[in-house]
Amino acid sequence: MSDKLVAATENNMRLDLLITRVTNSRCNTRYQKATLYVLAPVLGHAIPQEIFVFAAMSARVSPELAPPRISPRVTSRRQSFFRSLLHRESFCAWIFIAPALVGFSVFYLLPTFRAIYISFTDWNLLRAPVFNAGANYIKLWNDPNFWNSMKITVLYVLYNIPIQTVIGLLLAVLLARVGRSVVLRSIILAPYLIANVIAAIVWFWMLDPLLGFGNAVLHWFGFAGIAFFTDRELALPTIAAVNIWRHMGLVALLFYTGIQTIPKDIYEAARIEGAGPWKNFTRITLPLLRPTFVFVLVTSIIGSFQVFDTIAVTTLGGPGFATRTIVWHIYQEGFVSFRMGYASAMSCALFLCLAIVTVVQMRILRSGQSELG
Repeated sequence: MSDKLVAATENNMRLDLLITRVTNSRCNTRYQKATLYVLAPVLGHAIPQEIFVFAAMSARVSPELAPPRISPRVTSRRQSFFRSLLHRESFCAWIFIAPALVGFSVFYLLPTFRAIYISFTDWNLLRAPVFNAGANYIKLWNDPNFWNSMKITVLYVLYNIPIQTVIGLLLAVLLARVGRSVVLRSIILAPYLIANVIAAIVWFWMLDPLLGFGNAVLHWFGFAGIAFFTDRELALPTIAAVNIWRHMGLVALLFYTGIQTIPKDIYEAARIEGAGPWKNFTRITLPLLRPTFVFVLVTSIIGSFQVFDTIAVTTLGGPGFATRTIVWHIYQEGFVSFRMGYASAMSCALFLCLAIVTVVQMRILRSGQSELG
């Protein structure tokens, strides 16, 4: 028994020595590699895989004794280009935004560049545009009708934005404190779902001085009828009131969504400290609604500067020039007077004004900061 143990030990020592030589030698013979492969299973030794591979590649042994091919798992470089693209997050993102990007480019970006080009030309829609350098902008600077339209537009914004924002904020607070039902929110949002032209026509007939329901109510209370849309002093505030009624539900919903993002723990901590509803509103709700305020004010002011459809179906810019806002003035110059180059110049000036107003708002309201950190 001891002789067998000694022989096995000697064989193991010889094999270990052979393994060491084969592993460290740069001039390995095929005989040594084949010997390693044949003797290793018999003697129960674990041979490094790289030696098995090298032996199988170089030693001419029978297929029955040949070791299995072992190759490192390396990603194939011949992978399809399109398949690799589909696994990239940026490529997938571009696929999802492509429809919106195409629509924005076709209907907004390209017309913007074309309007900038046309603003430096004299074009009446019937013949080819004729380049006239900055003549349209010089005319615009000296045009009293342009500045009067800008003044009327700014006045409309002052009528519209403060009242619309305050009413929307109050409705949002009431929704958050009193009722959170989907039905109530749907009722408040319902006016916004009506097309602006339809809403304007409905109010135009409701406030008609002869047949309107509004004047019938005034007569019932003993007051004289009021020509809301034909009075020079009331026409612009009436148009502002119609748009306030239509958009206040959307503003309320935006503020309500912003209120829902405020952590309830803050209100709970303030209640423990003894803060009342008014302090909660002024010290917690208003400061933490800053991002929502920025979004609401920026979008509302831009929309108010572009008011057109309500005027188009009610006053047509009248009486006189009382409701001749800048967009209506641009429409009149471009599609009625056929001065498209001058109308494009006014459009570019309006775009520049709105860009400046937006940047100033975002800087003043610190749109990139939040009280929540």
